[in-house]
Amino acid sequence: MGFAFALDERTARWQSGIRDFIEKVAIPREQEAFGTGVTESLRSSMQQSAREHGIFAPQVAAELGGGGFAFDEVAVLLEEAGTSLLGPVALNCAAPDEGNIHLLQQVASAPQRERYLVPLAKGFVRSCFAMTEPPPGAGSDPAALCTRAERTAGGWRLNGIKHLITGAEGAAFAIVMAAEETGATMFLVDTDQTGFHVGPHAHTLDRMMAGGHCEVRLENVFVPEAQMLGEPGKGLRYAQVRLAPARLTHCMRWLGAARRAHEIAVRRAVRRELFGSVLADLGMAQQMIADNEIDLHAARALLWQASWEIAQGARSTESSSRAKVFISEAVSRVVDRSVQLCGGLGTSDELVVGRTYAEVRAFRIYDGSSETHRMSIAKRVARQAKTEAGL
Repeated sequence: MGFAFALDERTARWQSGIRDFIEKVAIPREQEAFGTGVTESLRSSMQQSAREHGIFAPQVAAELGGGGFAFDEVAVLLEEAGTSLLGPVALNCAAPDEGNIHLLQQVASAPQRERYLVPLAKGFVRSCFAMTEPPPGAGSDPAALCTRAERTAGGWRLNGIKHLITGAEGAAFAIVMAAEETGATMFLVDTDQTGFHVGPHAHTLDRMMAGGHCEVRLENVFVPEAQMLGEPGKGLRYAQVRLAPARLTHCMRWLGAARRAHEIAVRRAVRRELFGSVLADLGMAQQMIADNEIDLHAARALLWQASWEIAQGARSTESSSRAKVFISEAVSRVVDRSVQLCGGLGTSDELVVGRTYAEVRAFRIYDGSSETHRMSIAKRVARQAKTEAGL
């Protein structure tokens, strides 16, 4: 068994192109975005620049206008995109659109691909994924769905409340998870449909998501039969089709963000003089720098393994869970230490590290909290042990 970590020429060329784009286009516009959020005009202009640079949508199939890279190659490219909080927006590889593109590629019918996937993959529209509900509804446990779908002439009627739905404001369509008689089912819902209401934004720590995190109310929303996504009762299975790769692409992007925070902190540490010494020469600072290096490299190793498994066609459920827990917590540690090394300015948007700190905190919760993944990992290990013991 052997592992090759060298990049092929095309992946290396795109990596270099993305790095150049981040430095020359994305970083100069960050402070604008920190002030206004990711507006539609900013998103559109950034994506047009990415197209002109030839680096648009590396994770999307070539026939849909993307780079057509394998998933392990995507791990390299999305990490590079993540070194600016605007990078994933520009490259059309930001959540929730990236995960929805993957899901639609796997599950959508031919007419659904033409109507929903093609414009989404090309960046002409945005989307959202409406599963999470206020208590006692679905959250970490998607089986707790309260939103209901009832059959009616020619289709379905959807009723329920969703919350913390990323990208809902301004989205052209939503993938809605609802419960019907055979179980959880997914529906493609146009957001201009009668009864689909986008409510207020939640005031969350992060604010760099186009369309915010919103409440969505579904009041007798009619969905034609042709807009059921996949088969009835298979919504939870389709959620795993989406979530395993999507949680890894989160890992890719946030690893890039943590890497940049660390680089900012180290550059400051080798210049900042205090207590008669350069900060980087002080033992406690050296420990933080070293621990950051270890966390970054360990996170990348786990990420590449899980991404390689998906590229080989495996479901990668367990390895993606392990990677998600470790990487979400590792990048949080890296960014936290970077803030500490940067001192007071580290808490500011001005130095970027502070904004990254606020943006990354929720990563330990969404796409499965650390605790939920730990529970799943432990159950799998215990189940295997019982099987081996004949229990």
